[in-house]
Amino acid sequence: MKNLSFVLLFFLSIILASCGSVKNIAYLQNSDEINFEKSRFLYDARIMPKDQLTISVNTTTPEASLPFNLLLQNEYTQGRSMSAAGVLMPYLVDNDGYITFPVIGRLKVGGLTKSEAEKLIFEKIRPYMAESENPVVIVRMSSYSVSVLGEVARPGSFQVSREKITILEALAQAGDLTIYGVRDKVKLIREDITGKKQIVNLNLNDANLVNSPYYYLQQNDVVYVEPNKVKAQNSKVGQTTTLWFSATSILISLTSLLYNILK
Repeated sequence: MKNLSFVLLFFLSIILASCGSVKNIAYLQNSDEINFEKSRFLYDARIMPKDQLTISVNTTTPEASLPFNLLLQNEYTQGRSMSAAGVLMPYLVDNDGYITFPVIGRLKVGGLTKSEAEKLIFEKIRPYMAESENPVVIVRMSSYSVSVLGEVARPGSFQVSREKITILEALAQAGDLTIYGVRDKVKLIREDITGKKQIVNLNLNDANLVNSPYYYLQQNDVVYVEPNKVKAQNSKVGQTTTLWFSATSILISLTSLLYNILK
C-alpha cells in the first residue's frame, strides 16, 4: 500500500508539473504589448570567412565577360562561351575575408552584403571593358546553412537558399520543439567574422524576440533547445527502472541456480 501511494504521488507530481508549464508553450505571447517599429528593416546576410560564393559577370558581348568568370574547364569546354561551358566554380572566402578574382586579384569581400560585393566587383572590372558595356555582376552564397539540435522533432543542418532565415523558420524546418523543449531559454551559438564565439539565450515566449538582433540567423549559426525538468526526470526514472529490472533478473537467476543445486 505504501509503494502504491508513492507511485500515485510520483505521477501526480509529473501531471502538476506538466500543467504548470502549459503557459510556457505558446510562442510570442505578449505580441499585443510590443512596438514592432524596431523590426522594420530588411535583413541582408553578410559574407563570412569560409563562405562559398558563386560570382557571375554578364555582358552583352560574351567575350567581354569571359575573363572574369571562373569556369570549370575541361577538354570539352575550353574556349567556349560561358553559357556553353555551363558551370561556375565557387570562390572560398579565406580567414581574412579575401577571394582571388580573375584579372583583378585579391578582393576583400568579408563583412560585405551581397549587393555591396556586387558593387565592389563592378567598380573593379569596369575599367577593363569598353564604354558601351554595362556589366551585370551577380553574387550568390552557396554554403548558407544553420543547425538545430536538442529537443526538436528533426534535428540537423539545413541549407538556406534564400540567404535569409529567422529562428522560428529554422525551428519549423526542424519540425518544431517537442513538448519537452525549454522555450524561454533557447541557446543560439554564433561566430562572428573575427572568429569570436558567443552564446545567447532567446525567449520564444516573448514577442520582443522579433526586435532582437538575433531573430535572423547568420550562416553557420547553431540553435540548441534544452530539455525541461520533466524530460530529465523521465530519463532518470527510465535508467533507475532498467537497473532495477536488471538487478531483479540477476537475483532471480541466482535464486533459481541455488535452488537447483541444493534441492
